[in-house]
Amino acid sequence: MAEWMPLLLFLCVGLVLLSGYPVAFALGGTALVFALLGEFTATFDEAFLLALPNRLYGIMTNATLIAVPLFVFMGVMLERSKVADKLLDTMTLLFGPMRGGLGISVTVVGMLLAASTGIVGATVVTMGLLSLPTMLKRGYDPGIATGTICASGTLGQIIPPSIVLVLLGDVLSSAYQQAQLEMGLFSPETVSVGDLFLGALIPGLILVGLYILYLLAIALLRPEKVPALPKEERQLKGKLLFARTVKVLVPPLLLIFVVLGSIMAGAATPTEAASVGAVGAILLAVSQRQFNLKILFDVVRTTTEVSSMVFLIFIGASLFSLVFRGYGGDDVVRELLTSLPGGIVGAMFLVMLVMFLLGFILDFIEITFVVIPIVAPILLTMDISPVWLGVMIAINLQTSFLTPPFGFALFYLRGVAPAEVTTGHIYRGVAPYILIQLLALGLLALWPALATWLPDVVYGG
Repeated sequence: MAEWMPLLLFLCVGLVLLSGYPVAFALGGTALVFALLGEFTATFDEAFLLALPNRLYGIMTNATLIAVPLFVFMGVMLERSKVADKLLDTMTLLFGPMRGGLGISVTVVGMLLAASTGIVGATVVTMGLLSLPTMLKRGYDPGIATGTICASGTLGQIIPPSIVLVLLGDVLSSAYQQAQLEMGLFSPETVSVGDLFLGALIPGLILVGLYILYLLAIALLRPEKVPALPKEERQLKGKLLFARTVKVLVPPLLLIFVVLGSIMAGAATPTEAASVGAVGAILLAVSQRQFNLKILFDVVRTTTEVSSMVFLIFIGASLFSLVFRGYGGDDVVRELLTSLPGGIVGAMFLVMLVMFLLGFILDFIEITFVVIPIVAPILLTMDISPVWLGVMIAINLQTSFLTPPFGFALFYLRGVAPAEVTTGHIYRGVAPYILIQLLALGLLALWPALATWLPDVVYGG
């Protein structure tokens, strides 16, 4: 019976989560029930639970995790300062004269918002509210419009400084050190959030490029589905349009450049860069005349809510992982992955498939804190690059969040879409983008250097 306990624990957590119970309490509560059951049946060693205070202290003193509330603050402040509105209006004027231009504008703005906020739900909802009515009014096919918004909104998974990458970087750093110790390397190398930011940059830009190529292909083959902006709506031209573009585009680009550039140059840690980004977001809001005490209060409250959710899940996941290990779950997973046919390829395929399916019912935070600490140390002992693994996981989860019928991005957009846009439109619209995501995942699997080359060049790894 004891050998089945890890699997039963995992299944019970999944069932409790499906019931709608809060994630942090579902993880911690279910783990405690199984720990008590193990105590009564003498199949669980309570010494594993005694490690929980040290885990919690490690979370509280982890300097990297301070970047999470700071990046959340930065993103929410930029959202409140109407940066997205002005960016979308300006990009529409810039690309409007060409067929598919409005879709390209949404993709570019989605990329910039992703780099600014890193919050998938916020980006999809914001783009849905701002751009979907405009695209439908201009005659865009509802499927193409909704698919473009969902796909560009999920770029926050992979475009740095993504919160996903911050959390992934922290978890992978611990997993990488654990893997090296298991291999007998007692002076382990480290992997940082900065490594992951650099590793995700090229794959993220490739994704954006593939999205734009798809829209250009639609404009060429089915031009009636992506009409150009009517001439009477092209209010600015020439120097006036250039001046507006510079005024609207330069401040957020400068902020992104300062945040990412300082991390990549080694001039600042992710936490220090996040604090610069938070202050920069405030200054940007002041310059846009969108800053007052009410806005600041709303931003701080939202930041507190999101950050509290993240850290509560972290605590619940820590308790879950301790109980899972206490039942020998690590050994079960290791035996499964190492006994698969195909070696590394077979193990990676199974892990990617499981994470893809879990992405239907779990958010990236739960997967990062629950699943990755279990499987990553095992995969990393197979001589896999931690940066490549992290970027593969991020793109995989991004694809999962787009895939019907359970993709999170689809639910976010469905919640703000007008009544005439059906769920069928959304499902049909995201299908080509799912194929693009899978293509990008395949390219990265074939050429890991797409993720590892830039960190090696910058940091000399």
